[in-house]
Amino acid sequence: MLSKALLRLGAGAARRPWRVIATWLVVATLAVLAAVAFGGRTADSMTAPGLDSQQAAELIERAGTGQEGMTAQLVVTPLDGGATFFGDDGARTALARLRTEVQRLPHVLGTSDPAEALGAGGDTAVRGGLVSADGRIAVVRVQYPDQSRLSAEDLHALVGLGDRLRAELPLRIEMGGNLFYTFSDPDGGVSELIGLLAAATILFLAFGSLVAAALPIGMAVFGLTVGVATMTVLAGVTDVPTFAPVLGSMVGLGVGIDYALFVLARHREYLARGLDPREAAGRAVATAGRPVVFAGGTVVVSILGMAVANVPFMTVGGLAVSIVVLTMVLASVTLLPAFLGVAGPRLGRAGRIARALRAGRPGRSGRRPDTEAGAVPAAGWRRWIGHVSRHPAAYAVGAAGLLLTATLPVLGLRVGLPDDGSLPRSRTERRAYDLVAEGFGPGTNGPLVVAADPAGDPGVLDRLVAAVSADPGIASVAPTHIDRATGIATLVVFPTTGPQEKATADTVARLRTEVLPAAIGHGTARAHVGGAAASLSDVGRRTSQRLPAFVAAVLAMSFLLLMLVFRSVLVPLKAVLLNLLSIGAAYGIMVAVFQWGWGGALIGLEATVPIVSFIPMFLFAILFGLSMDYEVFLLSRVREEYLRTGDNGTAIVDGVSGTARIITSAALIMVAVFLSFAVAEDPSAKMFGLGLATAIFIDATVVRMVLVPATMTLLGRANWWLPRWLDRILPRGPVGIDAADDTDAASTGQAPGPRLVDR
Repeated sequence: MLSKALLRLGAGAARRPWRVIATWLVVATLAVLAAVAFGGRTADSMTAPGLDSQQAAELIERAGTGQEGMTAQLVVTPLDGGATFFGDDGARTALARLRTEVQRLPHVLGTSDPAEALGAGGDTAVRGGLVSADGRIAVVRVQYPDQSRLSAEDLHALVGLGDRLRAELPLRIEMGGNLFYTFSDPDGGVSELIGLLAAATILFLAFGSLVAAALPIGMAVFGLTVGVATMTVLAGVTDVPTFAPVLGSMVGLGVGIDYALFVLARHREYLARGLDPREAAGRAVATAGRPVVFAGGTVVVSILGMAVANVPFMTVGGLAVSIVVLTMVLASVTLLPAFLGVAGPRLGRAGRIARALRAGRPGRSGRRPDTEAGAVPAAGWRRWIGHVSRHPAAYAVGAAGLLLTATLPVLGLRVGLPDDGSLPRSRTERRAYDLVAEGFGPGTNGPLVVAADPAGDPGVLDRLVAAVSADPGIASVAPTHIDRATGIATLVVFPTTGPQEKATADTVARLRTEVLPAAIGHGTARAHVGGAAASLSDVGRRTSQRLPAFVAAVLAMSFLLLMLVFRSVLVPLKAVLLNLLSIGAAYGIMVAVFQWGWGGALIGLEATVPIVSFIPMFLFAILFGLSMDYEVFLLSRVREEYLRTGDNGTAIVDGVSGTARIITSAALIMVAVFLSFAVAEDPSAKMFGLGLATAIFIDATVVRMVLVPATMTLLGRANWWLPRWLDRILPRGPVGIDAADDTDAASTGQAPGPRLVDR
């Protein structure tokens, strides 16, 4: 049995705590040293095998045009509001000096020269996309080699140069480009600190003890250090996406503290029953550790299941986040019981604040000791659950209707990727984006790249240029670049609409299905549409196409695992449906906030943006695993009560009320951690933070405290129905909770009650 293995593991760690803590210290030190010696930087590769944009990228790489490297751009305008680059010699001289200084930076391969183009004639500069038609805005484009030859120092050098020249030249200088996207320090440090402080406060209020509050935080910091360091080592081997460290920190802190809270709460219950601290630690890991292992395993398997999308950066990102979650599970069943062993009986005593809160509020007679071992008595929760159980139909219909209403905005979900236009105006990238859109049109911020292999057809390029230029979604086409060695041509194409807009995705689709095939004809020539906007559109379409299969696979896996755990058909079916409701409501709220702008200002969102293409799949994987966490923890206690008493109504009231305080405290911690990331500058971090926080809040309140007791009351004894033929063929593996040697039942001296099996 899993419980026996966890009992030995937890008790052993509590008996030899310093040995376990020293082992974790060594592991953490080695992980950090490995990250420093062999780690790499995160990098985004928004491509996937078989996509048209990937084929375009391969052609561009073969041609060696330099467009496969990193880029930056400096967008400038005279400080004198009446000056233009066409008529002001001082502004033109300053522009020439700016370009010369940038050219001298390390690793710069080349730059565009708007000053030289102006000398050849204003029309040339405008047509080259270097100076706006009114002469007010100029762009210096900077070409770097590929990312492997660059570092954050290159970004710092460019930013430092800009800061110096702002004081010396009569120009307003703003900067952007993928050099900033790749090497800017990601959000997360401040968010992690805010999340930790919020979690510590909630833990202290829940347990009334500084020691009890500190242990989950300490365990989470240990686990996060090891997990993120391992992720950094992985980045030295393959491309780990830039969102992975932020998402890993967010999920790692949430689940780590959550798991520790479950184990710590059970440990204090056993201390209240008079058990020795080391034995209490072992039993806590054996009982609460089972849902922790199950829930953590579900999160890991769900996230790794995203490989079905066949998008490499998502697969690697999922692997990186899974490493952090797995580390937290291991810490919960090894490091935490070691901490509990060191703390000894002090964890059984509440602090002054908690004693003051409980003063004059004795528990009911006849209640089990485990419902009284906490900072807040469960009497209020018992009254609430009893009230819901007396009116189950009304609460079930009302709560389900509320969540279905919140889900409705999902019908308008549009995927994409927020660009620099969604950043705060305090960022230079956002100001550069706005200047480019003002001077050259919104599509200039998201150019497309048409890569063509003429395959010996001399007239195909002229036909391609003419056809693309004539498309209503294209504003302009830059001069064609032809590689002499390979004959491959690249056309930089500027849409009429911005990279986030649906019209741009429609233009990409039209170019591929109508414009390019008509221009190429039936010969051997081929052409593909690439560029960041096209790549993101392709990835979004692929993930949308494969999301239903992924969801179906996760649902089936969860149903089977829950059926094995609870030996029931209706309990796992109900769990799957309720989890879908909470996740659907979270999706709907995300659409309302980010696409419709409802309440966006509360989290610092300055413009509406589409939902990041890969976030719905990531959120579903993570949220379903986290929902299983609460589901297993709650239903395990309900099942224990049912096995003890044989009465379904009593089991629901006692089981749900007995776990309500812990679930709500755990949910508050998760919501606090996730919301701390929702105020980050990066829109992707905002989406992850708000989506996770919303779903957890809904799951722990509306679902666990209303829908679960209401639906279980309506189902009655049928909750635990299992056909006899299915009971015979289902394996009785280590995850079940109704074995004769159940650890918690053994600790109470009570034999398991009846099971409902169809004869």
